[in-house]
Amino acid sequence: MASAQTSSNDDEFDLLDGAPAQEAMALPERLTPWQRFRRYKIGYCSLVAFLSLYGFSLAGELFFNDKPLFVYYDHRVYLPLLHDYPEATFGGDLPIAADYNDPFIRAQLSSPGQFALYPIHAYSYDTLDYFTTEKHHPGKPTLRNWLGTDTAGYDVASLLLYGFRISITFALLLTLFGTLLGIAIGAVQGYFAGKVDLIGQRLIEIWGSMPELYLLIVFASIFQTSFIIIFIVLTLFGWVPLSEYVRAEAMRNRQMEYVRAARALGLSSWQIIWRHVLPNSMTPVITFLPFRVSAAITALASLDFLGLGVSAQTPSLGRLLLQGKQNLDAWWISLSAFGVLVVTILLLTFIGDGLRQALNAREAR
Repeated sequence: MASAQTSSNDDEFDLLDGAPAQEAMALPERLTPWQRFRRYKIGYCSLVAFLSLYGFSLAGELFFNDKPLFVYYDHRVYLPLLHDYPEATFGGDLPIAADYNDPFIRAQLSSPGQFALYPIHAYSYDTLDYFTTEKHHPGKPTLRNWLGTDTAGYDVASLLLYGFRISITFALLLTLFGTLLGIAIGAVQGYFAGKVDLIGQRLIEIWGSMPELYLLIVFASIFQTSFIIIFIVLTLFGWVPLSEYVRAEAMRNRQMEYVRAARALGLSSWQIIWRHVLPNSMTPVITFLPFRVSAAITALASLDFLGLGVSAQTPSLGRLLLQGKQNLDAWWISLSAFGVLVVTILLLTFIGDGLRQALNAREAR
């Protein structure tokens, strides 16, 4: 009996720092949400990986570019990333901007006494290599084009990097503005309730019933689709689902004792909303933020795939998927674009799951 009891107690050790089960039950209550999130290794590592990839894409010009980072030529220093220099500057005959993939320019910059520091990949998203040996496009992956080229001859690896940066930036901005709008409307509805909530719900039902895709098609037929138009349309409709969560939380919190005490102390309704209702209604908002970012990325890629997204001069993951669909033999286009989307969405899903567990104290125990 004693040995059985001992083994039972040994089984109650928690995996967190080897603490006994009784201490582990109380441990999450003493930890901050950020500390609980860090203990969820998959979510925390996903956040680190996501931020690292996004940071790398923001510095994309330092790694994926057709211009040298630094040039020392004829006893002078040049910074091609910051300024366009004519070909004549480096011993050429033409006054046009230098093409640093030109074998002549490369030879000039590598001659004795000269120096040029190139990025790790000598192609940007808009680089056309006129000196490539590829006779047809899309071209297969090579040592020069790591993931091949698309139908126009642009480097797929660079298109993925810059397309990823645009997609994440668009998704973060869309999530930020849509979240702020949803929080404001949901908090007002939930706190004041009554006629304010009734009228607000009817207006939201009417507004939410409007088809976003048809509106984008109408705008695309009238105006040239752009980042701004897509952003405005999606922001005007993207706040509706989030406002429902904030509204429900605000309705629950307005009945709490601390809100009644604040009213008794003479605080205005807006002060109560800002100081007490909103801080205690943010759990569902924070939990759903990664999923909203993921939905925004998917929405932009889908619109680009349908031809309703950003302009043709802008690198896009959705347009790469469309090229892959139109050129099934060019497997490197669709596979790489699809892989970037899948990895990004998986990272955001793990981050969202980690936030949910960190903010749910009962589940954390």
